[in-house]
Amino acid sequence: MILTRAPFRISLGGGGTDLPSYYAHYGGFILSAAINKYLYVYVNRPAADEFIRVKYSRYEQVETADEVEHDLVRPCLKFLNVGASIEIVSMADIPAGTGLGSSSTYLVGLLTALFELKRERMPIQTKAEIACHIEMELAGHPVGKQDHYLAAFGGIPCLEIEPDGKVHVTPLDISVTALEDFRNSVTLFYTGVTRKANDILRAQQQDTKSGQASVVDSLHRTKELGYRIKEALEAGDIELFGLLLDEHWQNKKKRSTQISDSRIDAWYDLARENGALGGKIMGAGGGGFFMFCCPNGCKGRLRKTLTAAGLREMPYDFDFEGAKVLVNF
Repeated sequence: MILTRAPFRISLGGGGTDLPSYYAHYGGFILSAAINKYLYVYVNRPAADEFIRVKYSRYEQVETADEVEHDLVRPCLKFLNVGASIEIVSMADIPAGTGLGSSSTYLVGLLTALFELKRERMPIQTKAEIACHIEMELAGHPVGKQDHYLAAFGGIPCLEIEPDGKVHVTPLDISVTALEDFRNSVTLFYTGVTRKANDILRAQQQDTKSGQASVVDSLHRTKELGYRIKEALEAGDIELFGLLLDEHWQNKKKRSTQISDSRIDAWYDLARENGALGGKIMGAGGGGFFMFCCPNGCKGRLRKTLTAAGLREMPYDFDFEGAKVLVNF
């Protein structure tokens, strides 16, 4: 029996520039942080039969990998040439469709378990790239690269993406004091709204490929803001980080009418009126988690106001371990 875990992530700047439709022409930049909310994958070799069993929100029992309906498990099993007689079960601290990278986190957790099952030691970056290949190319999901890398590496990495897709990973150069200030000032609130990001991301990819000026210009601005957010955090300027988050959110909304709506806008305005310097919806938009930067003196008021408006705060900390094997016996 093997049990693995992989962390979810919060995107701090540059989101959207990790899609191949953008970075293949202009290169991308992402700054994200892994958090201590996890997806767990259990893998076992049943002794009594040779079925493939996959348990998630559904239950599948089939004889061959080709019959598996889960569109990440099927290509993963085939890519690694994992045959019959296997059981895969997943659990998560956070629901899917909330903007914290659930599908990619699942895939990295599954790969970690299957490599352990096969007794293969895989470099972290190689594992992240395999996860990218399976989800982006074999499964055809319109996702970017950041989620796989954050789940694999953990920490608070800066991802420089070259036009050929090569990713350079460097840790954010942030002091212990600035990191503590960040943690004390940045809050996460769950909107209660889940959504499928694929439609939003697929539309963005098409608009970027067709050269739609408003989308491409917004992504250029997003990358610029990502670098400025990096500089602000490394300088320990949390107030500037909060103000840049506001610019990032206002710019992000220009890419699609699906990213926000009247309810999301009302929550955001309410947060700004009650002490938040800035914030943004995690992931592609449309729901999920809101991240806000709020000075300590205003956090109580912000928490009380947003809770009364129907949002739920989620306590968190950072994860610096990345995907790992918890149990193998």
